[in-house]
Amino acid sequence: MKVNDRYCSFYYEDDDDWGEVEIDPETTALLVIDMQHVFITRPEIADPTEAQRKRAERWEQFYRAIDEVVVPNNERILAAFRERGMSVNFARIACLKRDGSDRSLVQRSSGYNDLLVPLDDPVGQIVPKLAPKNDEIVFTKTTDSAVAGTNLSLLFRNMGIDTVVCTGVLTDQCVSGTVRSLADESFKVWLIEDACRASTEEIQRAELEILNNIYCHVINTDELLAALGDA
Repeated sequence: MKVNDRYCSFYYEDDDDWGEVEIDPETTALLVIDMQHVFITRPEIADPTEAQRKRAERWEQFYRAIDEVVVPNNERILAAFRERGMSVNFARIACLKRDGSDRSLVQRSSGYNDLLVPLDDPVGQIVPKLAPKNDEIVFTKTTDSAVAGTNLSLLFRNMGIDTVVCTGVLTDQCVSGTVRSLADESFKVWLIEDACRASTEEIQRAELEILNNIYCHVINTDELLAALGDA
């Protein structure tokens, strides 16, 4: 089934089974994934080396998208869910052992994914604009998937949740891993295209096309809010 004609892969180009964006507030949860300083806050380097300067230039388009599109849309979605008393949840990467020995292999590999973020490290906290409130659940994981690395599936089922709206970073890594795990656990998943982000637009589009219509339905913030009854 398709709900729009965007990010339609080879597998679904000739699919004529169309549906609507429908959200049941009683059984739907929001999951904001890894919107932490370590991933979405620009590093401040007083006197950067040439290599650091070039790296900053490569990543600027990502941080601009985060600041101008992804964070504002997450704020809109959080406000809509909270106003309706709907389930709001977060996932974040943080290791429980200070030496990181509890991390999964994917989070101790070389390069970008070599993540050592202790539980109480300030860089591992969710950014203030999107910070959890009251008794909203924060799932702490040492894996990419927020399902494989936590008791999220158990708690969602206990709360009567069968549908999950996903946002966050990075689309092709922890967001994708979580979406796939949720689908495998038979949750219905809505992935919000302008409230998540990969490192580049090219990777973003490719991953959304891979996930859409198989593991989730990719929609945008306006479509989600319209389904919730917002004009």
